[in-house]
Amino acid sequence: MTVKVEASADAIPHNTLLMVGIVGSILCIYLTYLNTITGLELFSFFGGLGAVIALIWGTSTIKRLCSYGIGTGVPSAGMVAFGAGIIAMLLGTKFGIASPIAALIIAAVAGAVFGFLADNVLNMKIPVLMQSLAELSVIGALTILGFTAMATGDFTFSAISAGTISIFGFAMSSANASYLGGGVIAVAFMLGAIAIQHPFNAALGPSNTQDRTLMLAAECGFLSMIIMAVISFAFIAVGAALVGLLIAIIGWGYTYTQFIELSKRDAAAWLDAKPILETEA
Repeated sequence: MTVKVEASADAIPHNTLLMVGIVGSILCIYLTYLNTITGLELFSFFGGLGAVIALIWGTSTIKRLCSYGIGTGVPSAGMVAFGAGIIAMLLGTKFGIASPIAALIIAAVAGAVFGFLADNVLNMKIPVLMQSLAELSVIGALTILGFTAMATGDFTFSAISAGTISIFGFAMSSANASYLGGGVIAVAFMLGAIAIQHPFNAALGPSNTQDRTLMLAAECGFLSMIIMAVISFAFIAVGAALVGLLIAIIGWGYTYTQFIELSKRDAAAWLDAKPILETEA
């Protein structure tokens, strides 16, 4: 038997964040395809924005899941999300232009299977477990795919697995120089996993408010986006990488400032709090 405990009432319903997260993330990742259409790489930053949107949605999902008393399960939920998500993402990239949609479907199925096993075989009996793990798997897949598209300018398997090195002035193919072969995808995995775990853990408590928690999620997302923008200098044109880095820094600066303001607001609300008086016998 599980008991649901709400840390705070949410102004924005979770299902609204779910719909915005799916549509916004998929749309932003697809906008990186403008690189292929135009022959430029200036639109790569849309992948990072797609990852940030997915992470905001993911923070709401983790809060909903952890309201059933699995507070210490936040890191586990994050790792399960990105573990299932990276498998779905890699399989999805084999479908060319349909990669984002394929990754979403594969991740949803994988997450639902994990959720069913956890709920019925491990007997965790959490009402929202199956849906939450399906959501988190999709979020993991879209986050890694978004960061991948930002770093490489593409989201197909051929683009992220191909690399070249120069030997005596001759360019030669080398898988080790690619996004996958060089292990950069592991960096995207950890950046996303930490960004999805931290906001709810950091904001959890009696003064938890939804806007402050989600703002922290956006701030963590943009911070991860800065790292991916720096990595992108190795794979895309310098100008395109600079655009991504500039947008990531502006986004991080804005969300960080807003998070500090919201933290001051919530802290001020506690100034008038009074201690609980104990009755002496």
